[in-house]
Amino acid sequence: MNMPDADGLLLADKAFLALRDLFTGGGLRAGQFVSMPDLVKSIGLPIAPVREAVKRAESAALVRVLPKRGVAVMEATPELVRECFHLRTIFDQEGARQLVRDGVQGKLDTLRETHQRVLDAARSGITPPLQREAMAVDWALHSTLADALDNNSAREIYSRNRDRISIIQHSRPLLPDRIVPAMEEHLEIIDRIIAGDEERAAEAVRDHFRQTLRWWGIII
Repeated sequence: MNMPDADGLLLADKAFLALRDLFTGGGLRAGQFVSMPDLVKSIGLPIAPVREAVKRAESAALVRVLPKRGVAVMEATPELVRECFHLRTIFDQEGARQLVRDGVQGKLDTLRETHQRVLDAARSGITPPLQREAMAVDWALHSTLADALDNNSAREIYSRNRDRISIIQHSRPLLPDRIVPAMEEHLEIIDRIIAGDEERAAEAVRDHFRQTLRWWGIII
């Protein structure tokens, strides 16, 4: 029976959050196989809620359950990489347009400053902490674009797709040669939003998508 824990969360919910943390933190990587006993050990919860968490992850296409064997994490195939980043781009374009329409450009100042600081630091030299910060800053912009839609259905789809992209990203670390151009592309998006130019902001989002795929070796 799934009983709430001390924090009021059902054990299955807690197990799923822990499973997601393994994905987003790189504890489970694309294409990896893990047995159920090992997964239970990693999550630190009883097998019943872990099974429920795995079922939820399977319904979100994050894993495949192999009967009597274990769990296989989704593979970062070129087709899936293109599909996931394309879906994010669809939402990001509309989010950029919506931010312009809402006239909240001034609220992007802090986000812009953070990007510029990471870019300046990256130009001086890449360190592991800076790589981790760059990934967090990268997601901060995409989350801002998604939140601008203020649409719960879109937010749910975006969140699931973000989980898939997190697994994809950990299949290939954010290398130094991508940090500088990624920050520059993000700043272009932010600057076009601040300038109040819907179409050029959306165009900058599409350019970021093309450059991201090119970095993954996918030409469109």
